[in-house]
Amino acid sequence: MNSGCVSMATDRLASNLSNAMLNQTDPDLVRQGAPAYLLLLDSLIEESPDDQQLLYAGAKLYSAYAGGLVTNPQRQKGLTQKALDYAGRGVCRTRPGICEKRSEPFDEFTAVIQATNAGDLQGLYLYATSWAGWIQARSDDWNAIADLAKAEVMLQRVVSIDPEYEKGRAQLYLGVIKSQIPPALGGKPEIGRQHFEQAMNYSAGEDLIVKLEFARHYARLVFDKTLHDRLLNEVIEADPVKPGLTLTNIMAQRQARQLLEDDYF
Repeated sequence: MNSGCVSMATDRLASNLSNAMLNQTDPDLVRQGAPAYLLLLDSLIEESPDDQQLLYAGAKLYSAYAGGLVTNPQRQKGLTQKALDYAGRGVCRTRPGICEKRSEPFDEFTAVIQATNAGDLQGLYLYATSWAGWIQARSDDWNAIADLAKAEVMLQRVVSIDPEYEKGRAQLYLGVIKSQIPPALGGKPEIGRQHFEQAMNYSAGEDLIVKLEFARHYARLVFDKTLHDRLLNEVIEADPVKPGLTLTNIMAQRQARQLLEDDYF
């Protein structure tokens, strides 16, 4: 078997692993079994360290595992670091300037991002979302939080090229980012609301994480209990089994029940 065929086979295996995880109906099973997936991906990447699709698969699975299935803060930091490393190695194979300018002033970094095109979408999205997860795991570190603007500019570039990318997931991340600061302190949560609504539209309402985060971040920020409860009840009542979304949908339903039980308002 030639090297091209081997690469295609390993890329397909990585894709199948990702699909198997995301389509699983039992989050606890994934929590217990995911480390084996991740170790297998690590070994595949070690064998083919320049395979961009393997690197992207690694970034995606490490981010998903750290963000939804791990609660220990130190483990989250290590896992999100691995996700960010893989995403960076992947995107910077074809866009080295992104990594070269990552620590440079915002304007210099933005200029590199604005030079990207539709062929860079996967790398831009995975690097930005891995970076956002990395920052979230270090929310007590102001130096890490300062990088959020750079992750945001990457996501803005994604939606400027393709507003529907990943069925609106880039819009979801922007909704969360824009719903952090209340209007009284200069925030613009209505921009966040627009992103959430676009994300719901592009996913045809099937991505329940969108409604969950819409309630958690926007509705709570502006103290809209009616919107908050409606969104969470819609999450709970929905059919969670959707291709590529089943695992996150079931986890969203669990979290929605917990949020409704909170005495927030």
